[in-house]
Amino acid sequence: MPTTQALLLGTFVLLAASSGCTSSGVSLRPDGTPGPQECSEEANRTMRALKLRVGDAQLVELDANQIGSRRPTLYDGPIESILEDDFGTLEATTRLYGQVWTSGPQVVIRYYEAHPPDSEKFPICAVARLSQDQMRKSPDSKPGMAILEGSTAAAYVVDAFR
Repeated sequence: MPTTQALLLGTFVLLAASSGCTSSGVSLRPDGTPGPQECSEEANRTMRALKLRVGDAQLVELDANQIGSRRPTLYDGPIESILEDDFGTLEATTRLYGQVWTSGPQVVIRYYEAHPPDSEKFPICAVARLSQDQMRKSPDSKPGMAILEGSTAAAYVVDAFR
């Protein structure tokens, strides 16, 4: 990472480290999917500093433990995804940490933190998306888990979860 980017990132990591954006307190809809949630001001400031704008997207491996899997199984709870390419000023292989909900017809993944190589974690707000219902669970998925038809999705920057 170039020196100016490292300094900029370090400054915002220190600013954001104390409060961050977490998944606690998310209200659930009747179908078990997460309801609306605001991003923290710290996450929004950090994303601006990293040149990540609402709508920016980059491919991720959904589950760091199932890279390249043809039919990955995701469970309700925490997830660690991996950026496939550079994203704003974030390097490929940056880890994205978030939460998975499998109760609805499609898997919902919200990312709350990024952890670049050689840096500290900091807050972000992003969601995993694929077009044409590709985040839809396989019919043979059991409660609390979801079987998908591929291991990648796009992580989209958001300013609030809807």
